[in-house]
Amino acid sequence: MIHPSYTELMQKINKDAELGEEPVINSRYSIVIATAKRARQIIAGASTEVENAENKKPLSIAVEELYNGDIKIVSEDDKTTEEEM
Repeated sequence: MIHPSYTELMQKINKDAELGEEPVINSRYSIVIATAKRARQIIAGASTEVENAENKKPLSIAVEELYNGDIKIVSEDDKTTEEEM
């Protein structure tokens, strides 16, 4: 079984969302896409702060990074706004 579960991961990521604001993640699909994208980055050689990363699979590292808050999920709208600044 994967730890943390989808629901735990979604709660952890969305905890900073303000009342009335749309949550960062609102479906399991979004979690799967975000972790898969990060796992591909790790496979391509992206650095990570996870302990014993060399003994873990890229997907496990990606899930752990999201859960610990080491990386953030940014929507495409936010990404465009940041690039413009």
